[in-house]
Amino acid sequence: MTSLNAVVILVRLLVGFFLQRELTDLVGKQGYAKVGSLRNLMNILMSVTSLGVFNGVLKYVAEQKDNKPELQKLFSTTFVFTVLGSVISFVVLFFGAEAFSTYFFYTTEFAYVIKLVAIMVPFISIQRVFNGIVNGLSAYKQFAKIELLAYLLGAGLTLFLLYKFNIDGALIAIAVIPVIQVLVLLFIFVKVLREYVSVKEITFTIPYKKQLASFAIMSFVATVLVNFVELDLRNMLAEKMGEDDAGIWTAMTMLSQNYMVFSGAIFTLYVIPKFAGITEKKDFLKEVRTIYKTLLPLFAVGMLLIYFLRFQFIKYVFIDFDEMAPLFKWQLIGDFVRLMALVLAHQFLAKKMVRNFIFTEILSLSLFFGLSHLFVENYGVEGVVLAHLVRYIIYFIVVLFLVWRYFDKQGRKSLEG
Repeated sequence: MTSLNAVVILVRLLVGFFLQRELTDLVGKQGYAKVGSLRNLMNILMSVTSLGVFNGVLKYVAEQKDNKPELQKLFSTTFVFTVLGSVISFVVLFFGAEAFSTYFFYTTEFAYVIKLVAIMVPFISIQRVFNGIVNGLSAYKQFAKIELLAYLLGAGLTLFLLYKFNIDGALIAIAVIPVIQVLVLLFIFVKVLREYVSVKEITFTIPYKKQLASFAIMSFVATVLVNFVELDLRNMLAEKMGEDDAGIWTAMTMLSQNYMVFSGAIFTLYVIPKFAGITEKKDFLKEVRTIYKTLLPLFAVGMLLIYFLRFQFIKYVFIDFDEMAPLFKWQLIGDFVRLMALVLAHQFLAKKMVRNFIFTEILSLSLFFGLSHLFVENYGVEGVVLAHLVRYIIYFIVVLFLVWRYFDKQGRKSLEG
C-alpha cells in the first residue's frame, strides 16, 4: 500500500508543483492568499456538509462490511446527517455570500464564488461520505486510482480556468472540483458501492446517531476549528504585515500539505483499521514501531531534500516568493514531529476516545493560535512557523502520555477482571 501510495503522491507532487508555479506566477502573493482561504472554506465544508461522519463511516464500514442490515442503518443515518448538513450549509453560504466574501477575500467582489460553492455543497458531502466507504473497505487500488484521476482532472481544469480568467478562474476551479471527484469516484467504484449501499433500503431514520455524533464532534474540532484558526492567522498576517506576507505563509503551508498528503492515505486506509483491532500495549508498540520504521525514514529523506533544494523550489515553483526561505526549517521540523504525533493520535480515532481527541486538538490549536500571535510581534511571518514547531513538540508529549495511560488502564482492568 505504501509503494502504491508513493507512486500516486509522486505524480501528484510533480503536477502539484507545476500548478503551484503557475498560480504563484499569475496571481501573485495576494491572489495566493485568496486561494488558500478558499481551500480552507472547502475543507470546513467537507466536515460541516456531512456533519463530520467521515471517520465514523470509515470505522463502521470496516467493522460491519459483512453485515448488510447494519450497513443500511449506518447509511440511513449518514443520509440524514448529510441532508441536514448540506441544507444548512447552502442557506448560510448562499444568503451570506457578501459577508463571507469579505471575511475570506477582504472584498465583496468574490461573493459569486461563495454562491457557487453553496451550489456545490451536495457534491462536497457526497464525495466525503463515499470516500469514507472506500477507506472503510480498505480498497487501496481503487482509492489510488480515484485520487490520481480526480487530482489530474482537477489540476487540468484549474490550469485552463487560471490561464483564461486569472484569479477568478482559479477560485471557480477550486469551487467545482468536488463535482469531478464525485464523478470519478462513481466511474471507478460504482459497482462496489452497489454491493454495499442499497439506495432503496435507505430510510430517513438515524439509528446510528449516537455512534456518529461523537465522530461529528471530533470532526468539528479537527477540521472546522483547524481551518478557522488558519483563516484567522492569515487575516492577522494580512492586517499586521500585509497581504503579501499572508500569501508567503500560505505558500509554505501549501507545500507542507503537498508532502503531508502521503501520510493521510496511510492513516485512513491502514492505521485506523489496524489500531481498532489492537487491545494489548505490546501489540500497539510493535505496530507503531513498524509504522515508524516505514514512514519516518522516507519523510526524513524527503524533508532533507526539500530543505537543501529550498532555493530551487522558490525559483522554479513559488515564483518571487523569496521571503519563504527562512520558513522552511521550522515548517519541516514541525511537520516531522507532527507525523510522529499523528501516528499515535490516531489511536483516539480508532478507539473513539472522544475526550482525549478533543482535549489534544484544542490544546494544539490553542498553542498554535496563541504562540503565533505572540511570535509574530518579534519574528514577523517566521513566527507562525516557529509556533507550528513548538506546538507539535508539546502535542507529541501530551499524546504519548495519554496513549500510554490508556493502555495502562486497560491492563489494570484485564488483571482485575
